[in-house]
This record gives sequence, structure tokens and C-alpha cells, in this order.
Amino acid sequence: MRTRSFLMILLWTAVPCMGQTVAPSTEHVTVTGTKSREVTDAFVQAFAAPSRMTGKLARWDDGVCPITVGLKPKFTEFISQRIRDVGAQVGAPVNTRKSCPPNIEVVFTTVPQAFLDNLRKEHPEYLGYADNGAQKAALATVTRPIQAWYTTQTKDLRGMSEVDSARSGGVEITIPDIDQPGRFMTMVMPHAHAHNASGGRLDDGTHSAFYHVIIVAEPGKLLDYEIGSLADYIAMLALTQLGSLDTCQQLPSIVNMLAAGCASPATGLTDSDMGYLKGLYRMRASAKLSLQQDEISYTLQQSLEGK
Repeated sequence: MRTRSFLMILLWTAVPCMGQTVAPSTEHVTVTGTKSREVTDAFVQAFAAPSRMTGKLARWDDGVCPITVGLKPKFTEFISQRIRDVGAQVGAPVNTRKSCPPNIEVVFTTVPQAFLDNLRKEHPEYLGYADNGAQKAALATVTRPIQAWYTTQTKDLRGMSEVDSARSGGVEITIPDIDQPGRFMTMVMPHAHAHNASGGRLDDGTHSAFYHVIIVAEPGKLLDYEIGSLADYIAMLALTQLGSLDTCQQLPSIVNMLAAGCASPATGLTDSDMGYLKGLYRMRASAKLSLQQDEISYTLQQSLEGK
């Protein structure tokens, strides 16, 4: 069960409301760039990060329900609506109810590290998968002016879901004892996760989905950017987990906006970004990673060619 009430209290107590001075803009650059399959393949393979548990790409199964805090209401509403609009355009499920429990929380705060410290203390599961304390500490470190944390879940062949975590209730299996006919032995695997799968090499019936996403932004470091550009950047982070935000992408991408040294970075979602997201939400969620990447690359190439 989501701890919505407590988390919202945490958000509002840790996030000083900012009087943002940038003006909203709806101008979005869409640059096609090269359309070769080799380039789109490389773009897709470098773009997104597979989840830890399945090794597959995660996307939203549940309807996205964003909430934004820390700016004036007209800006927070603009950002949340932009996430919904982009999600609808690329085929992601969108929860249109006004009272839906938020699963994407965008926080503008002048004290991002203090917010993350509180989050790590009260709700470490919202930082994402970690095997040990050192990894948890690294996850809870703010390194960028806009940064995202992803909690994923694994869904199996029968639709059962489990939030991804190093913790596990373990698995017990009872099997015949080959040394003593007629008797059975129990194998205890305390760290194992149990999922129903088909056993197929190309598609085993399991897939990864987002459970919760937190995006934290420090407004003092973003004064040079228009609210439309920031909303597009945040929408990208809200709909896919990216492999790197500090590498200049081979195709034009909003991701390049905050990556150092990128030539002529886009100021809005590009054709490449939208084509990638469309591919992500059309791919077979339970297919192996390489097939998912192939399917996304095909959709991206078709999109860039106007098909």
C-alpha cells in the first residue's frame, strides 16, 4: 500500500515553495537527424537502463498520476499536465482522475540533499534497488540539477507483482529425496524471489514495470531554462529510466540539454525522443532485452521516416 499521506507531508515539509521567475513556453524543438538503422540501434542501446531484477526495460503498466510541488501553482500544474500529455501521445497509460494517488512525484526544492536524506530515512524503498548500505548511500546522493529515482516491480506470467528489492521472503521447495525413496526433503533459499515464468528463451512471460518515480529539481541551478524545456525534460525522466544523463546522445534529444559539452542541445522533446518513447510503450514487455531494443529501434526508425 502506498504511504501517500506521509509522503506528501514529507514533500511539503522538505520543499520550500519557490517563486520561479522563468516564463512558461510551449516551444518544442523536433529535429530528425540521421535515420540509419545503425544509428538508431546505438541510440536505443545506450539510452535506457534495464531493471536489476529482470534485466528488461521498465515502463508504466499503471496509469501515470503525476504531482508537482515547490513552484507556483501555474507552473506545477503545467509540468504535471505535460507529463500526462506526453504519456498519452506515446501510448503510456494515463490516469485521468483528479483524485488519483500520485505515482510520479516531482519536487522542486532549494535543499535537494536534505530532502533525499529524509527520504532515505523514512522511505528508502523509493530510492530504488540496492544490495547493501553503500549502494543505498550512493543512491541517496544528489549529483544533478534534475535527478530521478525509480522503484520498479516485477510482474510474472500470472500477473502477480512484487516490488523489486534485495529483500525477499525466500523460497522453500519440497522435492523427493533420491537417497531415501518415499521421503522428501525441503530446500530453503532465503534470498530467492519466486515468479511464474514460461521458461522461453526469447520471452519468459515476466516483465518490469514502474511502481513509483521521484524526480527532484533544484530551481536555483535551472534559471537559464524555460519552464517548457524543464517540463519536457522531466516528462522524459518520468516515462523511462535512462542509462546516462551526462552523455551526449547520437541523435537529437532533450537529454542533451543538461549534459555538458553537447553541441546545439535541444530545448524540447525531439522526434528521436518521441519515437523512442513510442517504441518503449509498443514493445513486448516480457521479451528479452535485445528483442525489446530491436523493437524500439524499429519504431524509432519508422517514426523518424514519418511512417
